[in-house]
Amino acid sequence: MSTEIKPQELVPSTASQNLLNDKWDVVLSNTLIKTGLGFGGGVLASILFFKRRAFPVWLGVGFGLGRGYAEGDAIFRSNHGLRTVKA
Repeated sequence: MSTEIKPQELVPSTASQNLLNDKWDVVLSNTLIKTGLGFGGGVLASILFFKRRAFPVWLGVGFGLGRGYAEGDAIFRSNHGLRTVKA
């Protein structure tokens, strides 16, 4: 009794799946960058203006996450999805 195990064939992805994956990549990287910038700005404000309190850091992170969420929502609602640069 022998059973052959066939390698699993890869299912080609459709254009809509590729577009959705590209949109998720843009949204996640954009949110990560905005959150990092908010964190950095919060740390800088905390050191320079607020005697090393924690609230400017959390405020900056919150602004970064909110901005990333808003831009991600706009990307998913748009018809074309991704920004393109013609070089």
